[in-house]
Amino acid sequence: MGVSFAGLPDPGQVTTLDELVERLRLLRVWAGGPPYETIKNRVNAAWANMGRPAGELAGKTTIVDCFRLGRRRLNTDLVVAVVQALHPDAGYVAQWRQALRVVCGESVAASQVRVQDTLPQDVAGFTGRAAELDRFRRGAATVSVIEGMAGVGKTQLAVRAGHVLVQQRRCDRILFVNLRGFHPDTAQPPADPTAVLDGFLRLLGVSGRKIPHELDARSTLYRRLLADTRALVVLDNAVDVDQVRPLLPDTPGCVTLITSRRNLADLPGADHLVLDMFSTDDAQRFLTRAAPAVPVGEDPEAGARIARCCGHLPLALGLVVGHMRAKPGWTMTDHADWLDERHRDRRLDTGIELALDLSYQNLSAQRQRVLRLLALHPGHDLDAYATAALVGTDLDTARAHLHHLRDDHLLQQERHGRFTFHDLVRAYAGTHSLDEDRQPDRRAALTRLFDHYLVTTANAVSSVHPAETRHRQGTPPAATPTPDLTDPSDARTWLDVERTTLIAVVAHTATRGWPTHTVRLSRALFRHFDGGHFTDAVTVHEHAHRAAHDSDDPIAEAHALTDLGLAYRRLSRTEQAVECLERALDLFRQAGDALGQARALGNLGGVANLSNRYGAASDHYAEALTMYRQAGDRIGEARALADLGNVERLRGRHGMAVDYYAEALPLHRQVGDREGEAWALTCLGDIEIRRERYEPAREHVRQALDLFRRSGNRNGEASTLILLGTVHTRLGHPADAADLHRRGLAYVRETGDRENEALALNGLGEAALADGRPADAVSHHATARTVAIEAGSRGFQAAAERGLGDAHHALGDLITARQHYRDALTLYSELDLPEAVQVRERLTNLE
Repeated sequence: MGVSFAGLPDPGQVTTLDELVERLRLLRVWAGGPPYETIKNRVNAAWANMGRPAGELAGKTTIVDCFRLGRRRLNTDLVVAVVQALHPDAGYVAQWRQALRVVCGESVAASQVRVQDTLPQDVAGFTGRAAELDRFRRGAATVSVIEGMAGVGKTQLAVRAGHVLVQQRRCDRILFVNLRGFHPDTAQPPADPTAVLDGFLRLLGVSGRKIPHELDARSTLYRRLLADTRALVVLDNAVDVDQVRPLLPDTPGCVTLITSRRNLADLPGADHLVLDMFSTDDAQRFLTRAAPAVPVGEDPEAGARIARCCGHLPLALGLVVGHMRAKPGWTMTDHADWLDERHRDRRLDTGIELALDLSYQNLSAQRQRVLRLLALHPGHDLDAYATAALVGTDLDTARAHLHHLRDDHLLQQERHGRFTFHDLVRAYAGTHSLDEDRQPDRRAALTRLFDHYLVTTANAVSSVHPAETRHRQGTPPAATPTPDLTDPSDARTWLDVERTTLIAVVAHTATRGWPTHTVRLSRALFRHFDGGHFTDAVTVHEHAHRAAHDSDDPIAEAHALTDLGLAYRRLSRTEQAVECLERALDLFRQAGDALGQARALGNLGGVANLSNRYGAASDHYAEALTMYRQAGDRIGEARALADLGNVERLRGRHGMAVDYYAEALPLHRQVGDREGEAWALTCLGDIEIRRERYEPAREHVRQALDLFRRSGNRNGEASTLILLGTVHTRLGHPADAADLHRRGLAYVRETGDRENEALALNGLGEAALADGRPADAVSHHATARTVAIEAGSRGFQAAAERGLGDAHHALGDLITARQHYRDALTLYSELDLPEAVQVRERLTNLE
């Protein structure tokens, strides 16, 4: 990256998005000021050559937006494409790509958002808001906006209204998201609607690779999927109209509930409900229901006085109830007198401020410290183990603290065992932590927390993948309680539940001074994310790459680049994969790290293999095998052998492939590498299918399926389901085959594996033809061809052309069948694959 480009705008020193846009503007001037239309045409020509579908090409307005100041985010792929269109020097483009990674890293938090397909738990003892709820019972508007100040109970009302609509059976699908419009932590900015749509689309069954890049395209697809449905969409805590507008279903059958502290009057067609404080009667009813054992005392107006001191705000009233429960023997009158005195003496301005201060002062010093430390947690929610780590205590004490703070309304319990803050409470506690806790004490608490996540992640991955050792390197011993994750099922559940938290921890450690934790967490999570969480893998490994680079740790940087390259490869982003892997290989060579070189070479072989460059793939794998053997790495040796077998299998050299697998399988079993064993068995099953030995094929694939399920690798499970479907088609059971292919297809669309998606669709086409439904076969193969072209997989494209030829032949359309066979023959011949012989025979017979 040290190359100098005289006269060109240098993006390397920028620190903000506006500065980066200014450099982009200067680059346009340097390039002669080409019109935006010209830049758009150059970008789209390059993208079309890479196989991007027409629906995802850039519009002129999108190009213009890249040059607009005041952006909160940038589409990095598009900006890189614009730079290439203005000055296509590879080194200079690489400078821009790195600058984008650094600057846009500040916006990564906005892209991390948790979406749900269920409503949060209904609020126990919900009181008041009868008139507002009646509006929803009578018939909710298509879009309803609940507005009001912080603490007035907007989210509680939206959740209660949502449960009412569910009970009335007025919706059959739920989408819920906290948009973080007013989060007190600047590291948790308002959620990016592009990221929210990514989550919603996945919940609606869209694969990662089929999700468009642009916000408008995602919104269009989202609305099309919700058309003719009765979805309830809850957009909680919105910051402005721009954030929510792309998330509106825009269909009469759907209901959208929005909550915001701001007036969203610019949202056309919405029913606006301004939520005021509790009435005096509602406030008194709330107090009576929440603290039924507290007598009124001498003053019958005591409840009204308490409500007045709390500003009639539900959040403040709930906090005061916690104080009331801690004073047995006091009456409502006693509490009202005490609140009046505190309010008068401290001159506090709002009911929330008063209630928070009273609740905080009512805590023991120990529990005050717990509340302050919990506010430091970078994730959305936490459990007792994380609490024990932050506080430095035992598990039972941590649980007692959490439940006490929940009973005092200072924490909210989202689901069993997991707790979160109202953002006002988090801000209050976080401010007190800055004021009352020494910086070394805060850092020590967070270090214990990050150690906890690192140790527990390593334990979980070890349980699921016992043969892996690299994720345990540098992991400190457990200093605080950790869950028992010796059961692989429990370990997988923990990894899934904590996934978004772990990503938040990686982002926090990378940017706040714990780079070693970033790097180690990235390495620990590598194997888990490689089982299907490819987009998350890119985020985590990119953070690790930056942290290692900034720490001047070339070995850690090389490993992060290798992991990042594999994630890009899984997403069929071949160019970025090769760039990362080649840089990793250079770093490993400079450091003399033979095992690292073998890893990078093996993954470069994988990219070449997927690109049908079998000679290059074989060379990379053979070099990696030599290095693994010299280093005595049995797992690496076994996987390199299996990779070489894979190349020979795809080339049609079945005997040589079986020899490689026969050598690899015992090694996998000796070292306990269940996933490696499963992949070898899968490939042996494929060879038996090609040899038309279907019963042995079925046995191999069933064994592989069991191993993948035990390790929780959904990507591998999908591959074996698809292959098992092919076996059933060949055995004359097309209905069973179609069911297996559909199950596999659902998995790969969830993980974003485009190649296996094409394989599953081709399998569905073959099953449909065997079942006497050639028209359906045409549809499946046509879709498979589109997916294969988008993924850059010419082998699966050829298979789709062959399937289209078979289907059209069955339909009696010989002219169209002949053309598809010719296209398949051309592709197979160019790839030097044995299927060319079969297709040539079909063409000969047809002619």
